[in-house]
Amino acid sequence: MHDSEPDTIVRKNKQKEYCDLLEKIGVTAEPKQFETDEVEKSDYYSKYYSHSPAMVTNHGCIDLKGSNIDIIQIIQKG
Repeated sequence: MHDSEPDTIVRKNKQKEYCDLLEKIGVTAEPKQFETDEVEKSDYYSKYYSHSPAMVTNHGCIDLKGSNIDIIQIIQKG
């Protein structure tokens, strides 16, 4: 008996994964080139507060089309 799932695994980065999720709800988005936007060059969190982690991973930015929101930055804390 064979499984109904395909054997091929498609690898996606976080940007493409979130763009696909947004497309399912009708929002047009496209991934931006990694570390090219000004928002990625600044600090993500303040180190003055205890609830803010010191280590943050940048997963890139998404550019939204037809919205008041210009860009979304995907970060992972911890």
